[in-house]
Amino acid sequence: MPGPEPIELAVLGGSGFYEMPGLREVEEVAVDTPFGATSDAIRVGELEGRRVAFLARHGRAHRLLPSELPQRANVWALKSLGVRRVLAVSAVGSLREDYAPGHLVAPDQLIDRTRGDRPATFFGQGVVAHVAFAEPFCGGLRGRALAAAREAGATAHDGGSYVTIEGPAFGTKAESELYRSWGASLVGMTALPEAKLAREAELCYAMLAAVTDYDAWHAEEAAVDATTVMETLAANVEVSRRAVTRLVAALEDEACDCGGALDAGLITPPRAIPAETRERLAPILGRRLGDA
Repeated sequence: MPGPEPIELAVLGGSGFYEMPGLREVEEVAVDTPFGATSDAIRVGELEGRRVAFLARHGRAHRLLPSELPQRANVWALKSLGVRRVLAVSAVGSLREDYAPGHLVAPDQLIDRTRGDRPATFFGQGVVAHVAFAEPFCGGLRGRALAAAREAGATAHDGGSYVTIEGPAFGTKAESELYRSWGASLVGMTALPEAKLAREAELCYAMLAAVTDYDAWHAEEAAVDATTVMETLAANVEVSRRAVTRLVAALEDEACDCGGALDAGLITPPRAIPAETRERLAPILGRRLGDA
């Protein structure tokens, strides 16, 4: 039986990015998932002649804390709808002088400083998988997103490690200095486990990180607060939307390893996976369940 019609790109809109102007013939879809409700209804429509989905990560009224995000439900739902690629747009603090507020960054690495309260895998309950995560972002999609951001007029930087903290409070100055000593570039609250779940779901995943502040380390800048962040976000969101439009127009099929992450990662033979687990993870395991 054929699967759903492919959706070329899903955009996960972060703080301040609650709508996707230009999306035409929009259908709002509420997906019933084994992991509960998604952050909001998923809007599926047409942009630049391609099927695109949009999901406000915190909900359109920004009602979900980073630690409350139903990230398994979000990724499962996108996969079940036929999504192939995911671009996350996320507000971040900068740990580098040259990554200034108002700039965009396409990070290439992640550091996990969350506390483990966030479910970080689809697996368990009779199925074991260990996906490769040395390179947490899809190289091809990341490169196209970076090029699209620059074409949209953004000052956009290539690479950097994003430290994911638990939140919701911003970090201390000592923590900020610690992350800088590690050579990290950005600090935020939502990239993990989102990126891990996308890899388990065999989705291409990349991020445009919108810098809103210098976190707590910068001697000449006031300590970060929510008001400052939201003021800077307005300009960041506008250029991010333009970048998404250019990215959609430039999408091409290209070889990458994301779509085969479970070929080496799935340890349990498909025939040995319990029926209940097979059903629960059908969108995630569907390609491999044919081996049963």
